[in-house]
Amino acid sequence: MKFDPHVYPYASRRNVVYATNGMVHCSQPQIAQIGLSILKDGGNAIDAAVAMAASAPLLEPVSNSLGGDCFAQIWTGGKLYAINGSGVSPMAMSLDVMHKAGLHHPDRIPITGWLSHMVPGAPRAWEMIRSRFGTMSMKDLMAPAIRYAREGYAVPVTVSRFWLEGVPGNVRRAKESPNTYGPCVKTFTKDGVNPYCAGEVFKFPEYATTLEILAESNCEDLYTGSLMKKTVQFSKENGGLFEASDFENFHPDWVDPIHTSYRGYEVYELPPNGQGITALMALNILNGMDMGETRDSIESYHKQIEAIKLAFVDTKKYVADPRYMKTDIQEMLSEGYAAKRRGMITDKAIMPEPTDPWCGGTVYFCTADKAGNMVSFIQSDNWIFGSGVQVPGTGLVLQARARGFSLDPQSDNCVAGGKRAYHTILPGFLMKDGKPVGPFGVMGGYMQPQGHLQVLVNSIDYHMNPQSALDAPRFQWIDGKHVQLERTVPEFIAMALAAKGHEIEIVNDNIDMGRGGMIWRREDGVMCGGTEPRCDGTLLSY
Repeated sequence: MKFDPHVYPYASRRNVVYATNGMVHCSQPQIAQIGLSILKDGGNAIDAAVAMAASAPLLEPVSNSLGGDCFAQIWTGGKLYAINGSGVSPMAMSLDVMHKAGLHHPDRIPITGWLSHMVPGAPRAWEMIRSRFGTMSMKDLMAPAIRYAREGYAVPVTVSRFWLEGVPGNVRRAKESPNTYGPCVKTFTKDGVNPYCAGEVFKFPEYATTLEILAESNCEDLYTGSLMKKTVQFSKENGGLFEASDFENFHPDWVDPIHTSYRGYEVYELPPNGQGITALMALNILNGMDMGETRDSIESYHKQIEAIKLAFVDTKKYVADPRYMKTDIQEMLSEGYAAKRRGMITDKAIMPEPTDPWCGGTVYFCTADKAGNMVSFIQSDNWIFGSGVQVPGTGLVLQARARGFSLDPQSDNCVAGGKRAYHTILPGFLMKDGKPVGPFGVMGGYMQPQGHLQVLVNSIDYHMNPQSALDAPRFQWIDGKHVQLERTVPEFIAMALAAKGHEIEIVNDNIDMGRGGMIWRREDGVMCGGTEPRCDGTLLSY
């Protein structure tokens, strides 16, 4: 049979999923299968999340890698915990280094190459999560990914689209700098040129070997052992900035999540350097406004767009590594601040200070088990195949998070050594009256807080079930008054928003409109979840 796996001429419909024993969600089907298998083998939700995280660099390599970062919120033992697993820049990185490389525009740090990456944060965070809350060994949790890496798997449809988008640039760069970009091209092309397509089998034996080393050392080898030494040596040989001490001195941080109250619910995000505060600030602005009875109204769209614009302008200016922030986080979340921003919203589109949103390379997943443990987890390289730099013989691709820095010396987020950059990924968690409702997330660069805002408004203001909250048409503010709408947004709303001064663009392809999932727990312990229709979203339960 001949068919195009990317073409679906008729709208499909998914139901919410209920379960009593366990539930996992991911945008990639095999990752979800691994999480469910861990639960059924006796692991808890935390074990399942770590196993899924370790498999993601193999099963969704376009979005994350062993060289990437992660953030997580974990509900266990009656308390919500959060971990910041984002890496720091090499100590040798500085504004002067960037200037000497010919980089001067405040927001133009390159996506690829040796000036775009940081110390990998995710693997050490996996071990910190597992050792504190898990029940299984790292060897057991990495075993499914090791098996997939050697035996291969069929590439999913959405993953193949990003694969196709990312390969040509890396191939072009490899012709100019074969030592730097050649290993990544060799791994992720079939013949040095052509990407793997949907349904084709991809094997990654180097990744299997590296995971075995990490499993044996509980991920420590990447920071103090042979993998670290190979990475540092490769960096030095090709003009990078890494030193052994950059890895040895790095540790993820357990942090207190920040939150706001929204119509009787408590919404939790990670604090800066992440952009979760953007969603909270937008919710604070909306909290004092009447959203109406139906989501498909002009006023609902207009108010949400204006609120997220105002929040983004502020977070892009003030959010940075919290050690460098001059602005107090609680002031940004205060009602006084929200009221001031709320007062700026009229019946016309305003022109905020512009920014430069991008759609990043990210994977979001969440898990829940019968004992009440729940995890909201997100992991990312920032761009398709990260920086395009892979350490030869390891399967370790370095992320591109230094791109989140500013080159403005007056900015709290200005590039510096040993510093965390402004980070786009954010796992969300919802509570009510001190009890967990559950994890939620929407991945995709600057779309992420916009997605959080929209699915929460859908769920709380308009009482949509998890699947409907994710299915609903979305908008994405780009910059200025420029707003993208999915084609499924009713035409009368698009026309009315244009009349209010919004510069409306209708998009046919919704892959950049966020890809998310959620799991809610009812008071009787039954779990109810929804998954993303804009990708290969998979929700599994038993």
